[in-house]
Amino acid sequence: MSCPSLLVVVIGPTGSGKTALSLALAEHFRGEIVNCDSVAMYRDFEIGTAKPTIAERSRVPHHLLDSVDPTAYITAGEYASQARKVLEEIKSRGSVPIVVGGTGLYLQALLEGLFTGPERSEELRGRLRQRAKNKNYLHRLLQRLDLAAAAKIHSNDTPKLIRAIEVCLASRREMSEMWKEGRDPLRGFHILRLGLNPDRAALYERINQRAQQMFDSGLVEETRIMLEKYGDSASPLSSLGYKQAVQLLRGEVDRDTAIQAAQQAHRNYAKRQMTWFRREPHVMWLTGFGDETEIQGKAIKLVENMFADAGPEK
Repeated sequence: MSCPSLLVVVIGPTGSGKTALSLALAEHFRGEIVNCDSVAMYRDFEIGTAKPTIAERSRVPHHLLDSVDPTAYITAGEYASQARKVLEEIKSRGSVPIVVGGTGLYLQALLEGLFTGPERSEELRGRLRQRAKNKNYLHRLLQRLDLAAAAKIHSNDTPKLIRAIEVCLASRREMSEMWKEGRDPLRGFHILRLGLNPDRAALYERINQRAQQMFDSGLVEETRIMLEKYGDSASPLSSLGYKQAVQLLRGEVDRDTAIQAAQQAHRNYAKRQMTWFRREPHVMWLTGFGDETEIQGKAIKLVENMFADAGPEK
């Protein structure tokens, strides 16, 4: 069974089982998985990114994993450009592309397109990175420039804050207003959005267990190696888990405090993800985890129905 114009999108909070569901769908429908998680795109960082394992990647083709140097930064627009090219390649093979991940802005850029913002200013970026050492300074600045944009970007997400401030200052306009203009929606695909919405208490328990397991599996040692190899400017080191491991290595917190902080940060992130994804249109929500047989069966049925309903490509 194949439908070259069908695109399946699997969304949901961290820890909800997106990887398991995407693998089940890819194996059932001859699919190929396209990563939509910003941190998972970076090479060398493994334990704290919750990437699919080598064994999982061997089951079906995966794309846009380990494709970015840790010292670089990839914007949502750059991700969308790369991902759209991959989607067309998968489509040309008669396979089903399955986009999976939890980075809402990347998904929005892929499916809806983003405005073409002003070029980067390395001079301005350098000044802003220096100011970022003052906790929450960038977020407070963006709140003054564009309150709506600031509400969508976490106060610790320095790269996104810098880009948003850069856009506002260079264009002398609010970036949130520019988001609404000049978009180029993805064309040529029938899109089925599948959302995982497990019980909140059960999700938080899984998140806590996974954060503990990351530390037990060598997250701190991996972080030490990455610091030695790339320095503290490596983009993934500011992400959840790695940030707390860095604090532990610097003696700022003890191990138990670092683990508890990582667990709390992941729970907070899951809450923000669900707030974002609930704004996604036409999502078929599945109440459970992606590794549950019942949920996988429901998802397969929804995809089969989409195959049956999909008309000729527009």
